[in-house]
Amino acid sequence: MKRSLAAASAVFALALAGTTAAEAAAVPDFPNPKIFGASFQRDPGHDFTKRISPRRDGVLRGWITYVGSRHVEYEPIKWKRAKYAEGYFVGPPEGDVTAYASPVAGDVVYLSAFGCGKARAGTTVSPKTGLGVKRCSRKALLANAKKSRMPGLITVYKGKIVKFQEIYTP
Repeated sequence: MKRSLAAASAVFALALAGTTAAEAAAVPDFPNPKIFGASFQRDPGHDFTKRISPRRDGVLRGWITYVGSRHVEYEPIKWKRAKYAEGYFVGPPEGDVTAYASPVAGDVVYLSAFGCGKARAGTTVSPKTGLGVKRCSRKALLANAKKSRMPGLITVYKGKIVKFQEIYTP
């Protein structure tokens, strides 16, 4: 009885707020890919021969390649070992059409590895994972993505980018 009353009051509160239960639900906790994976992540069922479109829901290891007024374009990346250094990230080869486009959510979670300022000095990284932990604004994400390709874990939900967690690379 108590559960049904609680559920009914929650639905009523959402109705008053003008949102649906689906909109009020949090983004699912998708599993992360290997941060320094040596192969591109596959997206089965995605038709790259048609127009550029959003990736299916989940987390992609990738970087933003273009920032537009209504959407950003992004592509998968993989870690390539170097002969004399640890390595670096690379995107698909020239001519490959593996790319996606999605709007960036207004409340996107941007976790930077280098801070929010223009200088991007210092590091704000989890020592266990090498992922950024400093929460920054949507504006900072778009400004930084325009300047350079930042490797990161891109979370897509319902066709929008809802989270970008930067991968630290020295």
